[in-house]
Amino acid sequence: MKAGVRKAVLAYSGGLDTSIIIPWLRENYGCEVIAVTGGVGQDDELDGLEEKALASGASKVYIEDLRDEFIRNYIFPTMRAGAIYEGRYLLGSALSRPLIAKRMVEIAEMEGADALSHGCTGKGNDQVRFELTFKAMNPKLRVIAPWREWDIRSREQAIAYAQKHNIPCTVTEEKIYSNDTNLWHRSSEGGILEDPWKAPPDNLFEIVTPPEKAPDNPEAVQIDFEKGIPVGVEGERLSPLEIMIRLNRIASRNGIGIVDMVENRLVGIKSRGVYETPGGTLLYAAHREIESLVLDADTLHFKESLAPKYAELVYYGKWFTPLREALDGFVTSTQKHVTGTVKLKLYKGNVMIAGRQSPYSLYREDYATFGEDDVYDQKDAEGFINCFGLPLKVRAMLKLNGTGSTDYDHPDYSIFKRD
Repeated sequence: MKAGVRKAVLAYSGGLDTSIIIPWLRENYGCEVIAVTGGVGQDDELDGLEEKALASGASKVYIEDLRDEFIRNYIFPTMRAGAIYEGRYLLGSALSRPLIAKRMVEIAEMEGADALSHGCTGKGNDQVRFELTFKAMNPKLRVIAPWREWDIRSREQAIAYAQKHNIPCTVTEEKIYSNDTNLWHRSSEGGILEDPWKAPPDNLFEIVTPPEKAPDNPEAVQIDFEKGIPVGVEGERLSPLEIMIRLNRIASRNGIGIVDMVENRLVGIKSRGVYETPGGTLLYAAHREIESLVLDADTLHFKESLAPKYAELVYYGKWFTPLREALDGFVTSTQKHVTGTVKLKLYKGNVMIAGRQSPYSLYREDYATFGEDDVYDQKDAEGFINCFGLPLKVRAMLKLNGTGSTDYDHPDYSIFKRD
């Protein structure tokens, strides 16, 4: 029996790992276990969760509805930043962890607990995300990570432990994927997906309709933004939760939002994950189009250069850090005029831009037209090109005056000669 812990607060999902952690903590630490579930859009996964946790040995269960806070304070800020990890991952799991961990600390302090626990493996990213938040919120609380302590080394062994302790388990050795679901996405890892050569099986997808099974006719949808924040769909003003639910439904039936990728985990391991992010894919596409209208080139390009760093901070679990908060300050400043409407056309997994408009648009048809205009003197371009190309001209003139030739004076055309 390990000593030093009276009461532990456990991040509880009701899945295989956290279900067996409750009896394991009681057996190995002799402590009281309080289960905390952060409701971030798992829907039917929450059914019967309290009864299951109590039956597994928990003394108390908190099931917190965090959906609105999740969208307003985590999803939307990250989307406004344009943050995408390694160019493809829209950061679903990574976004929910700091919120859930923060709430765990609040409950631990309220309940007088002296420890926090989670079911993250020692190979994954989530352990870092939970524990960095624990350290930022209350570093005095002890952290217990069973996967780094116990003798269980595989999901097959975890299933056997659950069966031995009479814990109901829906995971089987035939369907052994590790899934995480919230309002933003659903992730799938493990099982057959550990072979990057093998395609995901048809029964893997539970949110997005496979594109080949999507409707044969395209569907249009309009999304409204104010200061970078989505505020309505099809002209109807909606709450953040209503927007996510509606866009998820629209995008899912059109096969939008499936990503199958091999990514670089923080701990140094490459992993293969399959993600379903339907509504989020629409929001990223639409938000980027409003920015293309209203942001000047310097601001847009600089913001794009910072987006990968923002994504990296989120992926690494560094949500509660000065840098992430500072980047948020910059992003908020850029969003003052990101207001308008984008029209999208959806068809079998594809998102196409059908139109965009904003009262703050910097786009001027009279300047951009290829037809006759009275606002742009094309002769002015000559002076601009002379100034813009001056460094190249000076470099070439120096060579001509010195050696009589430039680096490009005698191109080698022999490669084009026929035998």
